[in-house]
Amino acid sequence: MAVDLSFYKSSLSQELRAEGRAEGRAEGRAEGETRRAAEDILDVFDARGIDVPDAVRTRITDCTDPETLRRWHRRAVTAPSADAIFADEQP
Repeated sequence: MAVDLSFYKSSLSQELRAEGRAEGRAEGRAEGETRRAAEDILDVFDARGIDVPDAVRTRITDCTDPETLRRWHRRAVTAPSADAIFADEQP
């Protein structure tokens, strides 16, 4: 019994695969950007000699919201302690 594989060679199939690849690349870039933003926050604390407790480090590295990471990064520049970047926020 022969199986019809013509769909896999069709333009629709090729278009769907291309869309999937583009979505995968975009997701990968977004993940890379948030990971880098979290590393930047930790670098600021390191440069300032501020100890980062494990719970704070985890909260920073687990965050996937770019706006939140930007806000925390700005706060990290002047924060007296690592957990102070979370001022006025729910855990």
